[in-house]
Amino acid sequence: MSDSRESNGPDGAGTDRSGGGATDEPDGAQLRLAVPDMDCSSCAGKVEGALDREGVLSVDTRPTTGVVVLTYDPDLTDVEALTAAVEGAGYAVADAESDGVADDLFTSPRAIATAVGGVFLAVGLALEWLLPGLDPTFATIGGVGFLGPWGVTGASIAFLFAIAVAAPPILRNGLYSLRGLSLDIDLLMSVGVVAALLVDLPFEAATLAVLFSVAELLERYSIDRARTSLRELMELSPDEAVVIRDGDEETVPAESVATGERLAVRPGERVPLDGVVKKGSGAVDESPITGESVPAEKEPGDEVYAGSINEAGYLEIEATAPASESTIARVVELVEAANGEETRAERFVDRFAGVYTPIVVAGAIATATLGPVLVGGGAETWFVRGLTLLVVACPCAFVISTPVSVVSGVTAAARNGVLIKGGEHLEAAGDVDAVALDKTGTLTRGELSVTDVVPLGDRDADDVLACATAIERRSEHPVAAAIVARGEEDGAEPDDAVVTDDEAGPADVDVTDFEALTGEGVRADLDGETHYAGKPSLFEDLGFDLSHAHVRSDGGSVLEERDGAEGVDAAAEAEPCDHGRYLDLASETIPQLQAEGKTVVLVGTESELEGVIAVADTVRPEAAWVVDRLHDLGIDRVAMLTGDNERTARAIGERVGVDEVRAELLPDEKVAAVRELAAETEGGVAMVGDGINDAPALAAADVGIAMGAAGTDTAIETADVALMADDLTRLPYVIDLSSRASSTIRTNIGASLGVKALLAAGAPLGYVSVAMAVVVGDMGMSLGVTGNALRLGNVEPAEPPTADAELDESSA
Repeated sequence: MSDSRESNGPDGAGTDRSGGGATDEPDGAQLRLAVPDMDCSSCAGKVEGALDREGVLSVDTRPTTGVVVLTYDPDLTDVEALTAAVEGAGYAVADAESDGVADDLFTSPRAIATAVGGVFLAVGLALEWLLPGLDPTFATIGGVGFLGPWGVTGASIAFLFAIAVAAPPILRNGLYSLRGLSLDIDLLMSVGVVAALLVDLPFEAATLAVLFSVAELLERYSIDRARTSLRELMELSPDEAVVIRDGDEETVPAESVATGERLAVRPGERVPLDGVVKKGSGAVDESPITGESVPAEKEPGDEVYAGSINEAGYLEIEATAPASESTIARVVELVEAANGEETRAERFVDRFAGVYTPIVVAGAIATATLGPVLVGGGAETWFVRGLTLLVVACPCAFVISTPVSVVSGVTAAARNGVLIKGGEHLEAAGDVDAVALDKTGTLTRGELSVTDVVPLGDRDADDVLACATAIERRSEHPVAAAIVARGEEDGAEPDDAVVTDDEAGPADVDVTDFEALTGEGVRADLDGETHYAGKPSLFEDLGFDLSHAHVRSDGGSVLEERDGAEGVDAAAEAEPCDHGRYLDLASETIPQLQAEGKTVVLVGTESELEGVIAVADTVRPEAAWVVDRLHDLGIDRVAMLTGDNERTARAIGERVGVDEVRAELLPDEKVAAVRELAAETEGGVAMVGDGINDAPALAAADVGIAMGAAGTDTAIETADVALMADDLTRLPYVIDLSSRASSTIRTNIGASLGVKALLAAGAPLGYVSVAMAVVVGDMGMSLGVTGNALRLGNVEPAEPPTADAELDESSA
């Protein structure tokens, strides 16, 4: 993929040349080049070597995506010179729209030449082995090399034609490698072809040229399959947008739409840019960005993301960012950059290849030269064995085994609403043994809401809620905001109120003399009577006996607790007394609510308790399933870290099933807790939080995972892993995918090394032919590791069972 961003010259004109885009940066200009044929670390090394010149400040090669990103000094070099340098290393630079995928791979000139070479090779084999009587001898040239006369036969001519059409790309690349002093597969294959020709082994030379060309095409095909997954991400955002200008609709390129312009999006169309709905409503499928399968209802004021699909309703959207800075554009860019980062496994393989290849090459030379002297036998036999070992020396299969796994895993995650910022983080998440979860906004929704209203005396629930709403309206405390929101939602109004002050309180209520009682609650006069709302201790100080609070005989009306918790049933729990029925608030009702993780607010006057209101940050319904799923995936410890009080934290922890709870933690204490977990576990620790408030703890963990990152620049840029949707169910998916990716990487590396070791051991003994070395050791293993890696794209997030499914299961 190549970026089409342009550099602006002094006259403001943009330039976009040589298959790349350049943008001015504070420390130089940044250039992005599409180099599709750069598909392995060896290729990347040659490109880096070619760009090691004056004026180049940094080079970032991304072979799995075929992209080079470099920073350069425009005063010392330019785009044309840098492009020429890459092409001078033997790699063509594609146009700016290229995504590195060769759609015409098997009809390309090299593919055609390879096919023609294969035909000539087949003809030669037929003449030499199947129809030897029809194989004419044209001449015999004596004294060539050390193997005796060189016979010019029909078969040898066919082999030479096969070499002539199939070998040039190999020899050309080998020459580039020789110039760059790179001991890579191109140089080794070139040496093999030339050496076989020089000693009158045209069959071996032709076999090597044709089969290696086939292997190169198939390897490129495998790499293209991995790159296609990134192309699918790129295609999520439409190229065109319908913009409303001067009342008329006009279809224009999406990249030309300016921030603030209004767009029209009809049902079935993709949203072209990030924006805010200004007119209309509808259901928008945001799964391409967040992975959330249920369409989100959008109304004026709601955010929408580029690439999401408008399933129903007409929307007018005001663009809030240009196309190049949309959420999906940043995701694509970060995924591409992630594929350029080396994992621990890649670094190991590169180091190993740096030692393995020279040793095996030395072994090949020794086999060809010393075999006849030390062991005996024909020089031709030992040369072929040495040539075979030279082919085995090529490390391609295990060099590509890790990067294709990273590409497959990272892009699969992005399609499911998870942004993994690099192969190293993918690998690290697969080694996690402990997960630390923030409470607020992670295990809970992060939004306080009223869960219970217990009326006392002759009041009913609506009256209690209405009085509390009127008192708390001027308070800025989050608990007060939750009470006010619930009161406004229910439209509760106190009995016998008089309209006097619309600004001070809700309609029909005169609120005066409001006072915030620091650490205790609030006080205000409602229609001339002083009311209080606050902690139980506030009412104890006012002289109330909280162990004996009267209720109506029918218990009044009690609002049902949301999200399925039991709540308090005043009618059922009230005890009889001489004056009717009562509740023991101090010993039973209040402790029960607090044990469920709720904050308790009492409402009343100086002479009467009116009711109890419980407020809580409700637990996500999927939280318990997520913790169970993490345990099923092999996570030994799931801990909850929170700054909340111990009692509330314990209640939430027990409800979701975490292994341990650490409460009343300051930010630096969360960091210490993460480090303690790391010291106590064999594997790594993942910390899950909101990406901003928990930033220190996220940074301290081996893997920092941010929730709800879509539309949040900070979370996207700083987290190791970002869950784009505010959906905790994607956390087990990250662990599952990463674990499978780590297993795949280990399998690929182990299989590649094992096969190479067997071939290297068998070649000097004559058990491995040149064809077997190419077909099995190079082509076969390359296809095998790539196919195994691409299976990661089939890993899908597990979904928690619905209430209906659980009921059906229990019934069964």
